[in-house]
Amino acid sequence: MDYFPLGCHLSAMTDLDPQLADAIGHLDDGLPEWHALSVESARRLEDELFSPEDPPPVDHVREFGIDGHGDDGEPGSNLPLRTYRHDVDPPAPVCLFFHGGGWVMGTLDSADDLAREIARRTGCLVVSVDYRLAPEHPFPAAVDDARAALSWVAENAGSIGGDPNRLAVAGSSAGGAIAAALARWSRRDEVPSLAHQLLLYPIVDPAAEATAPEGPLLSRADVDWFWDEYLGSPVDRENPYAAPAAGTDLTGLPPATVVTAGFDPLGEEGSAYAERLDDAGVPVEHHHYPRLSHGFLSLADRVDAADEAMDAAADRLAEIQVTD
Repeated sequence: MDYFPLGCHLSAMTDLDPQLADAIGHLDDGLPEWHALSVESARRLEDELFSPEDPPPVDHVREFGIDGHGDDGEPGSNLPLRTYRHDVDPPAPVCLFFHGGGWVMGTLDSADDLAREIARRTGCLVVSVDYRLAPEHPFPAAVDDARAALSWVAENAGSIGGDPNRLAVAGSSAGGAIAAALARWSRRDEVPSLAHQLLLYPIVDPAAEATAPEGPLLSRADVDWFWDEYLGSPVDRENPYAAPAAGTDLTGLPPATVVTAGFDPLGEEGSAYAERLDDAGVPVEHHHYPRLSHGFLSLADRVDAADEAMDAAADRLAEIQVTD
């Protein structure tokens, strides 16, 4: 693992990790880019590719629904949650997890491996959130669902074996943007405090122009398509709850771990966001992996560098302290 020095550029990169290239070869061979597919086809393909056939075992998995938000912002819709707990006695620290998929794709199943690995390696009770997807439900639907999930967990953590005073958020790709939005929201009065935010190759800036090499499974054109499907109005591009990089004030946010990859159109914007957190006085640890690509943590069972990266991110999350 490389600890990426804040302020450095991503241009000095080596070849894609050979283990990763082998692991994703069967996935990327002949795979159309996401933006070239219909939303329905993209969702079906994403779920087929990434739902694990033999997921890492955990002690307890439960699935249930809570009241979410309707399209008018009022409570009423069902919001599915899935909890994971492994080798830890309650009350355990709680980590809300938000899957990737560009706000357009993704399910509890396609994120099942990541949620399980976080539970296994951190001792956290992981709560995976099946938020509503665009374009049927554009911003702020996903963030509204995330807020509903955080509020519910803060009030009911004890009933599911969690500690309401040790709450964290985590997310991959688009889920990283949702986690970052919750971190911003947590600064408000009478909102549950967060002890940590774990952002895994997050998408945070619709204005970003990537110069780093594109890796497998995600192109810049895909990223642009995701933003177009997610944002209902051009004004939303300046809303920090949709695009975390649009926020001008990052002071007072919870400590962060940001994970980025070299072969990833999101690598530079994630790195820039980590640097801005650091400049704002937020305790941040940035882990950059120049030879890995977007989504690499889903291959921790097959790629040594990804396994080490998962351990490094998990170590930080496992140390979360009681919030005020």
